[in-house]
Amino acid sequence: MKLPSSFDIIGKIAILPEKTKSSKKIARELLKNFKNIETVAIKTGIHYGKYRLQKTKILAGKKTKTTLHKENNCIFKLNIDKTYFSPRLGNERLRISKLVKKDESVLVMFSGIGIYSIEISKFSKAKEIFGVEINPAAHKFAEENLKLNKIKNVKLFLGDVRKILPRIKKKFSRIVMPLPRDAELFLDLAIKNLGKKGVIHFYDFQQEENIPAVSIEKIKKHCKPKILKVVKAGQYSPRKFRICVDFTIQLQK
Repeated sequence: MKLPSSFDIIGKIAILPEKTKSSKKIARELLKNFKNIETVAIKTGIHYGKYRLQKTKILAGKKTKTTLHKENNCIFKLNIDKTYFSPRLGNERLRISKLVKKDESVLVMFSGIGIYSIEISKFSKAKEIFGVEINPAAHKFAEENLKLNKIKNVKLFLGDVRKILPRIKKKFSRIVMPLPRDAELFLDLAIKNLGKKGVIHFYDFQQEENIPAVSIEKIKKHCKPKILKVVKAGQYSPRKFRICVDFTIQLQK
């Protein structure tokens, strides 16, 4: 039986795309052929709600949706239905981590299970990393993941980033905005909390023919940017990509 080429593996859970044909047979074949897979699930709908969650149904194997996922020599505990997580961004997370310079103060908006924050801590000499997440389940996993990876310089905050940042009262050397669908709504907040010569990593979904012009226009509504780099960080759907625009703000003369 021919196995599908497009499925995700998160920890020991394989996740098939929605509407996969002969899904139960494929699930059994995956368990037989991949010793690292213990559970096979299938997506049952699109991402929904303010937490951008994805519903799945277990087809075969262990009846669990919680797993330990390894990425870039770090380990992360998560539940595939209770947290937003994409295993396809490992190279992009490593890229960001290696851009962080010594003694930077970094903010990760929408920090989820803590994966950006932890990898930045592991692969840079950042002074401190602040992660803000609104989903209580993701925040709880992030706290656990700090302990699993023995991280000391990450501070996690649960709540709406618009309410949390005024309490922190800090300017950041670097701000990561890994929420492609809605990041533009928070650009004003990121710019307000960016230190002098600071860098913002702005994520966006964009049709291939509109890259990078439309995303840069979104940024220009809020400031006069100096674009450092534009990176395709994975294909979201046919001809549609997740991109990251790295930019700093040009000082007014």
